[in-house]
Amino acid sequence: MRDLLSGTPAVVAAGVDVFSAALRAQGADVHDVDWRPPPSADPADLAALALDRRRAAANRTAVERVMAAGSHLVDVRPAREVLGLPDRTLLHAGPPIGWDDASGPLRGALVGACLFEGWASTVEEAERLLAAGGVALDPCHHHRTVGPMAGVTSPSMWLWCLQDPVTGGQAFCNLNEGLGKVLRMGAFGADVLDRLRWMRDVLGPVLQAAVRSMPEPLDVKAVLAQMLQMGDEGHNRNRAGSLMTLRELSPAVVEVDAPSSEIAAVLRFIGGNEHFFLNLGMPTAKLALDAAGQVPGSTMVTVMSRNGTEFGIRTAGTGDRWFTGPANTPVGLFLGDYGPDDANPDIGDSAIMETYGVGGFCMAAAPAIVRFVGGTVPDALATTERMYQLTLAENPAMQVPVLGFRGAPTGIDVLAVARTGWLPQINTGMAGRVAGTGQVGAGLVQPPRECFDAALAALAQEARAAG
Repeated sequence: MRDLLSGTPAVVAAGVDVFSAALRAQGADVHDVDWRPPPSADPADLAALALDRRRAAANRTAVERVMAAGSHLVDVRPAREVLGLPDRTLLHAGPPIGWDDASGPLRGALVGACLFEGWASTVEEAERLLAAGGVALDPCHHHRTVGPMAGVTSPSMWLWCLQDPVTGGQAFCNLNEGLGKVLRMGAFGADVLDRLRWMRDVLGPVLQAAVRSMPEPLDVKAVLAQMLQMGDEGHNRNRAGSLMTLRELSPAVVEVDAPSSEIAAVLRFIGGNEHFFLNLGMPTAKLALDAAGQVPGSTMVTVMSRNGTEFGIRTAGTGDRWFTGPANTPVGLFLGDYGPDDANPDIGDSAIMETYGVGGFCMAAAPAIVRFVGGTVPDALATTERMYQLTLAENPAMQVPVLGFRGAPTGIDVLAVARTGWLPQINTGMAGRVAGTGQVGAGLVQPPRECFDAALAALAQEARAAG
């Protein structure tokens, strides 16, 4: 509409700040309205959950367990050993899925893993093997494990082994390959397989020897906390964390009894991989959320994960049960000539970072991330402020400097999501829709609302049963 006196375009903007900013930049007279979508959940379920006498105490317990959990790097071992992962078995990101429903990047990573393990000698042979059910597929989360993007983990891959010094719980993650054409993005070319073989034959054994020789285990939670003070948010920006990890590991690495050329290659690889820390941060978050994995009456989310086709969540009050919906496609910035049509729907276990309260929830701690995923610095600040409305607590160990060192918004509350109409914000990479493409960009995405509506209905049913 137009202001009748001045003739200046006048706009009423509801809900999304980025639109208001863009219109103001074009000279429009913008009037912001604090509006949010009405709850989509059943009002009876909302009432049952809101009146559940167990909820407040259960949520306090769940949050306390998350806050108390620590994370120490104690070993590096092959998945075959640490998980008892047998041959012809592959783990993947997200909720359960079969070959027929797998997206392009997940298919590409599964094919690449079969070639890497020697179960097939050609792409076509690997595809036939997978299509015939000759390889068992299971989610990483079912094995206390997390994997970024496709998350495919095979028996010969080396895993970071992390332990919670409070509960003794363990969590695992494979080693980060770097960016570009990598297995986790669905690429499976000769260069990808050569890198995986080098990681198996050189990187893994050197890291194992180094980690085992350290006088004290690396406190990964402390590194994650420090990253937020240095401009990382812990999901799509890991520069400071990766450099701190390199600093802590280097003295032990150089003392490993291995050829100097291998030692140099390991240090060069870590130093050149800005996302090296991500695969340590993810199991750190997994440890904390697993500590709250079984708390009857709690409405706190303990898992958010995607397999490239579906998005799934779990809650403390419903344990290992998955609630799923169609994965959305991220919106953001693209590499080279790639565009929106090239991007696959959301994929990866890395949303465990947002579930823990960092990543997209701490965009205010890393305003430079907008140059990688899109948006503006005000968007980053506003996103973190909004996430406080969806969470149960603030984590004093994970502080956001620009917000006066306020603790990160932690403990996504299914009931708060329903009441506000807002959804969690996730920073993520984007894999190519076609198997073998690799990374095409990075951006922002939200879960489908169906996940939270289904979880709320299940929690409400539990509340009614508990009386």
